[in-house]
Amino acid sequence: MRKLGFSTIMLWVGLLFLYLPMLILVIYSFNASKLVTVWGGWSGKWYAELLKDEQIIDAVFTSLAIAFYSSCMAVILGTMAAFVMTRFRHSWAKMTLSNMITAPLVMPEVITGLSLLLLFVHMADMIGWPTERGMTTVWIAHSTFCAAYVAVVVSSRLREVDRSVEEAALDLGATPLQSFFLVTVPMITPALVSGWLLAFSLSLDDLVIASFTSGPGSTTLPMVVFSSVRLGVSPKINALATLIIVAVSLVALIAWYIAHRSQKRSLARMNEE
Repeated sequence: MRKLGFSTIMLWVGLLFLYLPMLILVIYSFNASKLVTVWGGWSGKWYAELLKDEQIIDAVFTSLAIAFYSSCMAVILGTMAAFVMTRFRHSWAKMTLSNMITAPLVMPEVITGLSLLLLFVHMADMIGWPTERGMTTVWIAHSTFCAAYVAVVVSSRLREVDRSVEEAALDLGATPLQSFFLVTVPMITPALVSGWLLAFSLSLDDLVIASFTSGPGSTTLPMVVFSSVRLGVSPKINALATLIIVAVSLVALIAWYIAHRSQKRSLARMNEE
């Protein structure tokens, strides 16, 4: 009988540590009892109750909308910042921008949320906007801190881009703007997609910053879940978490399948050549 090595044992311990709680949560989402800690038999009624809960459904769509718009804006801002960080000559202005971009990565979310709240309050007093906190203020706040993560991802890819290709496009008559969109952007597309997905996940998962910058009618899903847990964990939350796990697993499986097919096609083309 083959003995298990130390690395194999640690691998299984790590997998159990990560995924066993999720498995227990999925099982208890089918618990018939109202008490999440007491097993009352198998039942799917909490999924039906979840679909009837308008507050949770509205929070899901609000979170998805904010995450989508925030990730799109974060990609635009983060790409512009990454381009400045990697292509401009060294100067105090470039160093200042780099430090300001990376600051949200290490800044506690409480400080970021409080500073954004004070900013919106002072802006309302000075220019009359925003009149109230809502989806727009949450969108601005999420775009601000997500752009820092996108800038780090995109800048690492821009440093590896062969600039001779861009220079060749300029020599052939392309303007700098055309060279950026027709040459640079296609080469950094994987980094842009990765940054978008990272920003989407961060925005969808955020609780602290959204709590400071949201208002009536802009309650996000993490805020609803947190307030529900404070009053006692409802079995509907287990059902909601199970649906999220299933959705994320499906997206990961589809992404793996597309990448696997792309890799097989690349190998087939190499063999034909």
